[in-house]
Amino acid sequence: MNANDRIQTDLGLTLLSTAYLSNQLPTLDAPQIALAGRSNVGKSTLINCLAGRKSLAKTSATPGKTRSLNFYMAETQGYCLVDLPGYGYARCSKEERDKWAKLIEAYLATTKTLRAVTALIDCRLPPQRLDMELVSWLRSRRIPVLVALTKAEKVPQRDREARKKEWRELAQPAFPPVVFSGKTGLGREALCRVFAEAALTAGAPPAP
Repeated sequence: MNANDRIQTDLGLTLLSTAYLSNQLPTLDAPQIALAGRSNVGKSTLINCLAGRKSLAKTSATPGKTRSLNFYMAETQGYCLVDLPGYGYARCSKEERDKWAKLIEAYLATTKTLRAVTALIDCRLPPQRLDMELVSWLRSRRIPVLVALTKAEKVPQRDREARKKEWRELAQPAFPPVVFSGKTGLGREALCRVFAEAALTAGAPPAP
């Protein structure tokens, strides 16, 4: 690994802001890349792996713990990762889920510096309805899609490659899907490179 590689993967992540309501969304000039996925897909683990810290993003045995939009600044790269509330398994009322949905939609519709949304997909599972609906919704609004296949340490190499091919065809992402493991660090460098490239790409404005 040369010096450029070290700079590329040392993100210097820090928690910049947290929003529970749409009027709390920060106005940022920095490019933003959102992270979306099922409640148990490992978003917090991914953030901590990228940060090189175990407790920057709180992990929990209870799916759906993240109930806000959390903004993490990649200080060395100049872009922001935005952790969206998970979907699918959250143990909360329909009223609260509806509130999350409105918050997420407000963020996606009004953020002018949004460059892409990363769909975090459990590498062990065949395509799930909620994941496919997310990708379809993003594409219908011309929001560039990235794909990170998480929990890869639990999947044989052959199955990982098959899942990558599957999601490359389904999602038609802006970059090839990245197989990732927050436990072993597999795919960390590749994901950092994809984020850096996506942050430099002018995203299409979300459809109304």
